[in-house]
Amino acid sequence: MGNQTEEELQQLAAVFPAKFVWGAATASYQIEGAAHEDGRGLSIWDRFATIPGKVQRGETGDIATDHYHHMHEDVELMASLGLKAYRFSIAWPRILPEGRGTINTRGLDFYERLVDALLAKGISPFATLYHWDLPVALQDQGGWLERSTAYAFADYAEIVARRLGDRLSGWITQNEPWCAAFLGYGIGVHAPGLEDQQAAITAGHHLLLSHGLAIPRLRAASKAGTPIGITLNLSPIYAADDAAETRQAFENADAFSNRWFLDPLYRGSYPEELFRARGLAHPPIQAGDMEIIATPTDFLGVNYYSRTLVAGGPEQKEPTNKPTLPGAEYTDMGWEIFPQGLTNLLLRLHNEYHVPSLYVTENGAAFKDHLNGDSVVSDPQRLDYLYKHIKAIGKAVAQGAPVHGYFVWSLLDNFEWAEGYSKRFGIVYVDYPTQRRIVKDSGHWYTAFLKAFEQAHSR
Repeated sequence: MGNQTEEELQQLAAVFPAKFVWGAATASYQIEGAAHEDGRGLSIWDRFATIPGKVQRGETGDIATDHYHHMHEDVELMASLGLKAYRFSIAWPRILPEGRGTINTRGLDFYERLVDALLAKGISPFATLYHWDLPVALQDQGGWLERSTAYAFADYAEIVARRLGDRLSGWITQNEPWCAAFLGYGIGVHAPGLEDQQAAITAGHHLLLSHGLAIPRLRAASKAGTPIGITLNLSPIYAADDAAETRQAFENADAFSNRWFLDPLYRGSYPEELFRARGLAHPPIQAGDMEIIATPTDFLGVNYYSRTLVAGGPEQKEPTNKPTLPGAEYTDMGWEIFPQGLTNLLLRLHNEYHVPSLYVTENGAAFKDHLNGDSVVSDPQRLDYLYKHIKAIGKAVAQGAPVHGYFVWSLLDNFEWAEGYSKRFGIVYVDYPTQRRIVKDSGHWYTAFLKAFEQAHSR
């Protein structure tokens, strides 16, 4: 399974502390299905996916991988892989069909069954409260452009915490608010599909505000010491040349891709470059907002897939990810495979932002997988990707970065947002017509690595 010997895997595993958490991640709309069952309300993705041209082949998450009905099977699968943790997201409209008000207890019951099933298998549950599936009812009132949505989110967080807070191993308030704000409100390629960059700035502020408002509510309703964090998608910026114009483009791109959300969370202010370079106004900040947003958290979740290369002058608003570089490898998403970017990113977060604890909450790659025969999916590129990125995390740990866990994206092939079902990220292959799950070679490799980790720390 891969080119590494058992001894080499143990040597890599030994770099990580004994309590390091190894798991896999998913998201509700991408896997659950059951979009119209047991009282679930509609999300913005239910609506967006039905708009012609928004999702490849007009596909939706109505069924996805039908995790809602295959939950116990999927937990058994996690246990067979040797996972020690599972990061899942909770569908807000499954709990509050109208976004606020009447609670759908059947929705809470489902997640309680999931958490209990995970604990019975010795798998630590980490719950994400928002992975982009805002209730349509709230969007019809303005969605994240309205300050009231941030307060509705805090209410929702407390409702979930009252039911699950005694058993979870960690809370993640928001997943990738950059994507929710910019892709959803700025350029319209994600739900709700708006194309207004000033609106993206407003949405981003209210997403951050919702995070800060939720933290004390989660702490009060959860068992003492349950860690709380937020997950950001971060892409380290690299300059393509030494030109002065490129240096300015580098600063602008970093403000846009990384500091837009890092700075408010850890420095209590927005980067001025974000607004100046894009010709935009500040968001509607009210008194006390920045203090709420900067409420201390226990960890930062890092989603890393690739780096961003930039070139050009200060007038360039969007980072340019070079499509081809000599000798570079790319995933099926067109993203450059660049493991050392993850090492550098983790060290930057440690050294510049002094983040107390880090989890890599997503890391993985899409490739064109094919079921070979009855039960074999050979995916050597993904296997190599995972090995090299875990090795890159080990280098950061060895240099002092406080990384405490890793969640591969993704446990299962699933609905990949605007790409529909055309991109496969899973370490488990899903045959969508039959919903059969087949562990890929990368999944078998991950199991072998996890066994090596246990052996390395049992001496």
